[in-house]
Amino acid sequence: MLHSKPKEDNYLHKGLRKQLVQTLKEKGIKDERVLAATEAIPRHFFLDQAFERRAYEDKAFPITAGQTISQPYTVAYQTQLLEVKKFDKILEIGTGSAYQACVLAELGATVYTIERQKALYDFVSQFFFIKNYSSIKRFYGDGYEGLPSFAPFDKVIVTAAAPFIPPKLIAQLKPGGIAVIPVGDDSGQKMLRITKDKDGSVHEEEMGDFIFVPMLSGKNPLAP
Repeated sequence: MLHSKPKEDNYLHKGLRKQLVQTLKEKGIKDERVLAATEAIPRHFFLDQAFERRAYEDKAFPITAGQTISQPYTVAYQTQLLEVKKFDKILEIGTGSAYQACVLAELGATVYTIERQKALYDFVSQFFFIKNYSSIKRFYGDGYEGLPSFAPFDKVIVTAAAPFIPPKLIAQLKPGGIAVIPVGDDSGQKMLRITKDKDGSVHEEEMGDFIFVPMLSGKNPLAP
């Protein structure tokens, strides 16, 4: 469980972010807006103070409720695949630390994000930095259900490993929209980019191999 988070963003942190951006470029991230968002957001704010000096390594780290904050490359890669435009309405499944949601909001999107872990949902509610983004709308719920009352969405992003493409999420995607979902089992997942055509049919592209924590159904009201 996270106990305390740093609140200072100094020249050292900013320098480390510049180095991280360079690493992402070398790994193939080309979207300059995604790179700029990565450089703008203090990732160390999202981690326990014990990880402050390591926050800009391209690695995943543990957070509350047995979850992880994805490595920066994964966040940047999924975001790049989404082709985010200003004013996009995006459904995110798996709020986690809220880092991915903040990246999307930094790009000008309105983010509807669902978290099933009540302990993590409550923890993020107290997170000072998320208050910088009024365009992030947070929900405690079952990600497999999506948010039908707020649909349709321009984009959908899933930040956990789904065993299959959740049909309700695709149903809530606008024609012409894009969903990015890692699909597979514990041994690994394929990142899928799913485009919904104007006639409602979908086109799938495999975009590489990744490892995520599993996407579970239902809500978990219990503390870890």
